Amino acid sequence: MDLDFSGKTVLVVGGSSGIGNGVAHGFRERGARVHVWGTRASAADYDGMDGSDLEGLGYAKVDVGVREEIAAAETIAPLDVLVLCQGTVQYRRAEFEPEGWDRVMAVNLDSLMDCARKFRSTLAERKGVIIIVSSVSGYTSNRGNPAYAASKAGAVSLTKTLGEAWAPEGIRVVGLAPGLVDTKLTKVTTENPQRLEASLRAIPLGRMGTPADMAGAALLLASPLAGYVVGQTLIVDGGLSL
Repeated sequence: MDLDFSGKTVLVVGGSSGIGNGVAHGFRERGARVHVWGTRASAADYDGMDGSDLEGLGYAKVDVGVREEIAAAETIAPLDVLVLCQGTVQYRRAEFEPEGWDRVMAVNLDSLMDCARKFRSTLAERKGVIIIVSSVSGYTSNRGNPAYAASKAGAVSLTKTLGEAWAPEGIRVVGLAPGLVDTKLTKVTTENPQRLEASLRAIPLGRMGTPADMAGAALLLASPLAGYVVGQTLIVDGGLSL
């Protein structure tokens, strides 16, 4: 079966909660051995956290905003699928200041290349797949979050470039751009009734996306069904960006 990942090993960076956690469980439910990286000291530190379920997943603490932690992290081998789902945002115009800008760019863009580089050789050995999770914000302006928008646009471009550069090695690099998904990063919208109502009006399907929606797209991109897709980013937003 094309969506059977039995015998495969998957690492979801940012898989401790939100979209990444949904993606991790999507692969686990289809037979994969799944590891996740998060920022807390242990898996137990996520107990009771909304949108976080680490049951059945391997866990390691790696703050990808710190380059040295990526370098020091245990290399997972063999590795068939690397999902780069790390992300952060800073509100109240903090991204207009150097500290906010630097932190968001470190997590959302710099670490993508650092993680991809770390696992390049083992992915090449397995003819593996890298899925770079960006955002529809990579295609539009985002008035209050310049670093978030710029980093996500960079992620879309990086997907194209690595897709072209590493395809000859057998590594297929593809991307996934979510729209509005109910996670801790979007609570500034989901917990504001007026803002949420306006956002839903802009989505043709009339609802927010879910981590399970994103997992379905990720499974497709990682599967043989998408075996001829290279460097492209699939927008999964319920029609928001149309």
